[in-house]
Amino acid sequence: MENQTYFSKGIKHTKFIFKELLAKSLIIFICVGIIAGFAFGIYVIDFKTTTQLVFVEGSSLSIVTEKFNFKQNESIQIRIINSGTNEIIFSDSSYGLKITGLSGILIYSPISMQVISTLYSGDEVTLSWDQIKNDGNTALEGVYKISSKGIDKDGNTVEKSTTVTLWK
Repeated sequence: MENQTYFSKGIKHTKFIFKELLAKSLIIFICVGIIAGFAFGIYVIDFKTTTQLVFVEGSSLSIVTEKFNFKQNESIQIRIINSGTNEIIFSDSSYGLKITGLSGILIYSPISMQVISTLYSGDEVTLSWDQIKNDGNTALEGVYKISSKGIDKDGNTVEKSTTVTLWK
């Protein structure tokens, strides 16, 4: 009888420990998931900003596309807007436009004349990209960074970028 009692107490004790460990590990996994989700959310906010046009005091550029997701071979209209109060000077007629992969490798830069171009406060210019890379091949599906870079009247570099996604 004593052996059965000790044996049955041992089983109850093992079940209690198992339930307690399961509960603790479940809490740990949930906490890790919440922290990972929060970190990924912050990354996505930095990666995919949805506010393209913001007017500010001082020097600022904005790059606006009509949407964020494009089908392959669809023309992308890119508006470069001086969204600040200072004029911005560019070293070429393409207004410093560059399209890169997320790795930073240059995919497309329009052929332009090396003339000084200026955007005054509130001015904008519209450029188009037909998804053809500099090497003549069609851009593959993926995420691309569109950026523009100029200089304000004080000699400070003003740069803005946005991302677009190409789908089949």
